[in-house]
Amino acid sequence: MSWIIDEKKNVWRKPTGERLSIKEREDPELYRDAFPYVEPPRIHFDGHTVPQNPPDEIYITCTTFRDGQQARPPYTVKQTVDLYRLIHKLGGPKGIIRKCEFFLYTKKDRDAVTKCLEEGYEHPKVTSWIRARPDDFKLVKDMGIKETGMLTSISDYHIYKKFKKTRKQAIEGFLEVVDAALAEGIEVRCHFEDITRADFYGCVVPFAQLLMDRSKEAKIPVTIRLCDTMGYGVPYPGAALPRSVPKLIYGLHKEAGVPPSQLEWHGHNDFYKVLINASTAWLYGCMYANGTLLGYGERTGNTPIEGLVFEYAGLRGTLDGMDTMAIHEITDYYQMQFPHQRIPTNKPFVGAHFNTTRAGIHADGLIKNEEIYNIFDTTKLLDRPPSSAITDKSGLAGIAYWVRNFLSDVEGAEEIDKRDERVKKIAAWVDKQYDEGRTTSISQQEMIEQIAKVFPKMAKEVARLRKVGMFAPDAQLD
Repeated sequence: MSWIIDEKKNVWRKPTGERLSIKEREDPELYRDAFPYVEPPRIHFDGHTVPQNPPDEIYITCTTFRDGQQARPPYTVKQTVDLYRLIHKLGGPKGIIRKCEFFLYTKKDRDAVTKCLEEGYEHPKVTSWIRARPDDFKLVKDMGIKETGMLTSISDYHIYKKFKKTRKQAIEGFLEVVDAALAEGIEVRCHFEDITRADFYGCVVPFAQLLMDRSKEAKIPVTIRLCDTMGYGVPYPGAALPRSVPKLIYGLHKEAGVPPSQLEWHGHNDFYKVLINASTAWLYGCMYANGTLLGYGERTGNTPIEGLVFEYAGLRGTLDGMDTMAIHEITDYYQMQFPHQRIPTNKPFVGAHFNTTRAGIHADGLIKNEEIYNIFDTTKLLDRPPSSAITDKSGLAGIAYWVRNFLSDVEGAEEIDKRDERVKKIAAWVDKQYDEGRTTSISQQEMIEQIAKVFPKMAKEVARLRKVGMFAPDAQLD
């Protein structure tokens, strides 16, 4: 096996901060050595690494109502406001979820923005998203929005092939709208679309330097959002530009003088790297990581905000007041409002069975000590106690754990284990199901019926305490 070492190009250099000019080309730079298209993209290494440079503070930003709506039916005004309130609750008193961005193109979009502004929250701050066009900017001005994102696509795939322009023509058009916004005192967030296929020294850095000049002159922050539009970014030390997340972040900070507070990462999950790339951006000098609730977004989706919440806690050693119970409320809201859009049951933190074991040996560990097979105290942090699903692999331990959970309100339930004869009776019934050719899991209702047969007094007590019939179809384990 050999790694792809790219030594034929000066793909990385020690940052100098020198002024760079936009490098025009007759033909677009498509990096065909990395993106052959007819084959999977290749990850090149140049042998150079850059140091981690984490900011003193990091935050989460939200694009649930912008990118998140490009992959699903649009939210109603009420649904937008309801979710915005839950995002505020999740972000906690310190406002760790710092901003939410919105479309402004339809009356419904604008009504939703107005209603969210009326909530009066400092965080998440309501921001907008527009194309870098004067008529789009008029929407921002008319709505009185204090910060807006602008689509400023930066790769030659977009500039040459989509816009049919040269680099200078495209950037001059972007700057016209940036200047108009700064003249009105509006903060600007330039979305460097497709940055992981862009010419870093020939286009990205010189454009960023021009933006920093304007930001300093206007004394108004201009944020650069690094958009990994196709999910090509990689977190590996030594990976080459333009795919290296560490070098993109570190280089913009050191080469173009962009402070961490004006750097934001926005990723997609086409190659399963959406969360690790966002975390890597934080570690190398980016203050903001952008995501959506449950990861809904274009194609494979964006960075899940719930994932960023726990990544933040892991990196910082604290939740900083974020209310993780809101994640359960958000999940319940989606399930109630959008019953035809099923959340994958094994999706971390939000799936119905994300902390459900089907292996008897794991259930045996849970009975002895929950920490053995549960990622953290999911009951305390997410109101989601660990559970077990019954299959032919559950064994006595898995069945005992299920029974104990269901009977947990009743005195004596904690004494039930895999040696209990009543558990063995249920296990025998389960084994018989699969011996006769069953291929599906045992349902909750079937388990409740078996418990009612072998634990009649305890089952009746559960029904009394929970005010449900022992055989009610909606009886729940958790």
